[in-house]
Amino acid sequence: MTLIKFIEIMAILVGAFSGFIEARRKRMDLVGVFTVAFIAAFGGGTLRDILLDRRPLFWVIHQEYAILIFVLALVASPLIRTLRQIVSERLIVIADAVGLGLFSIAGTSAALDANMPLFIASMMGVITGIFGGVLRDIVCNEVPMVFRDGKPYAICAFLGNWLFLLMGMYGLEHDFALWSSALFISGLRLITWKFDLRMGR
Repeated sequence: MTLIKFIEIMAILVGAFSGFIEARRKRMDLVGVFTVAFIAAFGGGTLRDILLDRRPLFWVIHQEYAILIFVLALVASPLIRTLRQIVSERLIVIADAVGLGLFSIAGTSAALDANMPLFIASMMGVITGIFGGVLRDIVCNEVPMVFRDGKPYAICAFLGNWLFLLMGMYGLEHDFALWSSALFISGLRLITWKFDLRMGR
């Protein structure tokens, strides 16, 4: 398994986890839990593939991803119900931050593989990072977190994507660039949330 595929799988799992939590908070049934988790896990990557004209979509090629989310939905629903006392906005923010970092770098890497210009690659990373969460919140009848908390959510992804691109331009080891950039995005997002750093409000 390549590193980028491993990162993609980790991003999908984290995205699905945020979907599980939000769906349970809304007291959805099993179908709702699976649907929200599926959208959170695959929404950003699906839009990326559509914009890059990549067919079939990444989760169609790898049906095991969808099967994994289905199996996890069966387990996660009763588990999260049991642990609902610790399910809070903090957990969703942490899951979002980790997913943002992983998805963003996976999206930027995919755009580079498609020979996109650097700026477009960075924007594809942002789209991949945020769009699953946007769709998750819309389906759950919430204003998307990226639009409502005033924190530089997308900007964190954009800066981290450029860190990844610059490290590649200067010849740093690829695996190091992938992980360090993903950690940078996740860490920066959590810092902005922890210290309540806001923009435009």
